[in-house]
Amino acid sequence: MLTTAEILKKVRRIEIKTKGLSNHIFAGEYHSAFKGRGMSFSEVREYTPGDDVKAIDWNVTARFSHPFVKVFEEERELTVMLLVDISSSSLFGVHQRSKRELITEICAVIAFSAATNNDKVGVIFFSDKVETFIPPKKGRSHILRIIRELIALEPEQTSGTNVQLALDYLNHIQKKRSITFVLSDFISGPYDQGLQLAARKHDLVGIQVYDKYDRELPSAGLVQVMDAETRQMVWLDTDDKNVRYQYSGQFEQHKKYCVQAFRKSGAALMDVRTDEDYVKVLQGFFKGR
Repeated sequence: MLTTAEILKKVRRIEIKTKGLSNHIFAGEYHSAFKGRGMSFSEVREYTPGDDVKAIDWNVTARFSHPFVKVFEEERELTVMLLVDISSSSLFGVHQRSKRELITEICAVIAFSAATNNDKVGVIFFSDKVETFIPPKKGRSHILRIIRELIALEPEQTSGTNVQLALDYLNHIQKKRSITFVLSDFISGPYDQGLQLAARKHDLVGIQVYDKYDRELPSAGLVQVMDAETRQMVWLDTDDKNVRYQYSGQFEQHKKYCVQAFRKSGAALMDVRTDEDYVKVLQGFFKGR
């Protein structure tokens, strides 16, 4: 378990890295990708060449005998919800970083981007149960609290993953429409029903994180491996092609279900590998919306 000093040091490091990304790379793209609900009246000002004549306020124009136009601004006040999988399998990662570390950085980038746009951010941490709920709020100190929890929060040793339960909890507590990101490896039981309900109510985006060795088993002879969520130990002959084929097949089954569930619900889905540059993946997604 990390000490308080170690946690604060990590929080500071992540803040420096991800706040820079959100300020210089994602701020404009986030704003464009997630617009407010509409336009609201802001003020009236004098007409200048190039203004749309449809915006002329004829009452004010008649009163002052020269043209004035109405100015509108975007109504934002958005709420961003992060559904974060902290189950035991999220601690796995062979290349560069674990899935949990990748999720932490992506969450921090999204949270700082939301804060830059004056949006509220809330978090639901889940495993096979809802571990912690942080209600949506604004401000730097709130974002730093979220990052601290992302680093320090530990589930029980044999915790599984229940995406359906996390989505049910979101549907229950978040009455107003939100932008919701679900960050998980999605190695879970069925969650398509909860996904469809949540996607009807919220602007839902799934971010599937995985490690290269989630997808393929390297040829390394006879090895003993442990299921991160059940703690069950088994011996595998990784030189056996059939064993490696079955291992890859299980991953592809989860992947196929995930893609179909998101497509059917109408929600967006992207995937990021632990050794990939997540900045490029997020940029591509934001620009594509």
